[in-house]
Amino acid sequence: MISSVFLFFDVGAGEMMLILIVVLIFFGSKKIPELARGLGKGMREFKEASNSIRNEITKETQNITQEVKKISQEIKEHTNIGDIKNETQSVTAELQE
Repeated sequence: MISSVFLFFDVGAGEMMLILIVVLIFFGSKKIPELARGLGKGMREFKEASNSIRNEITKETQNITQEVKKISQEIKEHTNIGDIKNETQSVTAELQE
């Protein structure tokens, strides 16, 4: 995962070492683990929030699909499409004779 991020930004080994040295100079060796934990916690919270949103959208999509199927079935029942189709076929058969 991390290597793919570095490939995305086209960061080589030399640039990565320079970045690590600059981070070490600015934050010190005692602050780096604290920063990494904070970054990890933030990434985890972001992932949980995005999964929650994705699950909610999926759930609502399923609810809408069920409602559409229900309404479609009710329309079919109230319009008696099957009866109309049978009558049409019988009239067509009579006309052909």
